[in-house]
Amino acid sequence: MSKKIIFVNCPQCNQSIEYSLSNAYRPFCSERCRMIDLGQWANEGYKIPVEINLEDLNEDSI
Repeated sequence: MSKKIIFVNCPQCNQSIEYSLSNAYRPFCSERCRMIDLGQWANEGYKIPVEINLEDLNEDSI
């Protein structure tokens, strides 16, 4: 039984790569793309937009 080869696009640069255990950087294509993504997380570049209402805040959270 042969294994099916799966290809995905690198989330950072969109390059097509093989998604396998032999790729130490999966789902990224390289350490560079992996580190760029980590930097985005560390700098809070990825955020979930949330609307804050004053009614939702109480004195304990300020």
